[in-house]
Amino acid sequence: MGEAQPRDGPAPQALEGPAPQALEGLRVALFSGNYNYVRDGANQALNRLVGYLQREGAAVRVYAPKVANPAFASMGKLVRVPSIPFPGRAEYRFPLALSPRVRRDLAEFAPQVVQVSSPDLVGHRAVSWARGRGVPVLASVHTRFETYPRYYNMAWAEPLLEAILRRFYRRCDALVAPSESMAQVLRGQRMNYDIGIWSRGVDRDLFHPGRRDLVWRAGLGIADDEVAVGFLGRLVMEKGLDVFADSIDELARRGVAHKVLVIGEGPAREWLEARLPGAVFAGFQQGADLGRAVAAMDVLFNPSVTETFGNVTLEAMACGVPVVAAAATGSQSLVDDHVNGRLIAPGAVHAFTEALRCYIEDPGLRARHGAAGSRRADDFAWDAINRVVAQTYLRLIRQKARARR
Repeated sequence: MGEAQPRDGPAPQALEGPAPQALEGLRVALFSGNYNYVRDGANQALNRLVGYLQREGAAVRVYAPKVANPAFASMGKLVRVPSIPFPGRAEYRFPLALSPRVRRDLAEFAPQVVQVSSPDLVGHRAVSWARGRGVPVLASVHTRFETYPRYYNMAWAEPLLEAILRRFYRRCDALVAPSESMAQVLRGQRMNYDIGIWSRGVDRDLFHPGRRDLVWRAGLGIADDEVAVGFLGRLVMEKGLDVFADSIDELARRGVAHKVLVIGEGPAREWLEARLPGAVFAGFQQGADLGRAVAAMDVLFNPSVTETFGNVTLEAMACGVPVVAAAATGSQSLVDDHVNGRLIAPGAVHAFTEALRCYIEDPGLRARHGAAGSRRADDFAWDAINRVVAQTYLRLIRQKARARR
């Protein structure tokens, strides 16, 4: 897997001369396992990146699975790669191969740089295709795939998966991770020696404290004086739903009054509804409705350890909502413990419960930490963040051109 493939055509001629100093005319091929058919933070970040690149004059072609009814419209030209439903998770697609049709399209487009965002079969083949032609490859890391087996009683597979990921990422010219904490994990795992930061941004027009709507809350059965502990994200077990439910149970055992507000959809919704029968499920939200739903929380509880950045954490902070999160990649780069939230050891149910209790019973603490989080969110502007990726493209192209000379 991942061996270099025979050339389909000549190497892009642009790499023979000086590398471009601006994005005008730059050709980027982006490979994604899920570009727009199921909405999540990773593919929304990729779409924002493509939109930025196109506004700056670059040409982008995206190679990814297609479905009849995608979750949202895609940015850039989307070229379908062969795929099948993922076993056990049919809402996701498993990319299969770089078909002859896709290879012809790639050769015609002649990208100057390739970005891979998923270490699947097509991602491996794309890296081989680029290496065979002297095209630099940037890998963007969006989730901690090696942690997934532990949520499906397959923890024994984690070292094997980490080794496969290491082989994949080491064949790339550079990596970008969404947080310094995730970059440190990748360095510790010896995934690559060139690792930069491609952070995430937040739309302050959509996410801010003024979005709080008590009438909307009341319509869900949450009174003005009740404290809503929120969950935000796709309802899948790898988001730490078991730890979330166990902590909520302990709050109830301690007699701490609260409401649970769950925002999102996913295959584990039925499990969570049965586990927390008193919770309010607001379902999938987007745009201004999502900003209103997040601002309706009084504290966000994010126990996930699979995040590489934590978009939901940043969105809650932007809305002035304090965060109780696992001290893991992503949240560690956003939450300043005891300043705008709490960082708790992953899986530590009793410590999570105590942190939640403090926020529930102390409105002054919620207000101070929420305001601090909103100020911190001001640092995340999308164009400045995406410019880092564009500059990395240009650097890799220059390095490859020097090596060829």
